[in-house]
Amino acid sequence: MNCKKKMIKIGCNNMKKLLDLFKQPTPLQMIAAELAQAHLSKLEAETAAEYAQSVVSYNLSRIERLNKRREEYK
Repeated sequence: MNCKKKMIKIGCNNMKKLLDLFKQPTPLQMIAAELAQAHLSKLEAETAAEYAQSVVSYNLSRIERLNKRREEYK
């Protein structure tokens, strides 16, 4: 009998979790989700900016090296 009560309780918890999936999120939940997404987007943009800056630095060094080499051959 005790086992049945536990099974019913577990079943109720699962049913509540299932029903929670279909609930409309509250404004605070929506704000929290959007804020989290904004933080992720910012991190992605910072990563892209760091990569772009490294490409610029690489090409500046390359241009400098090639200009020096060109002067050696004149």
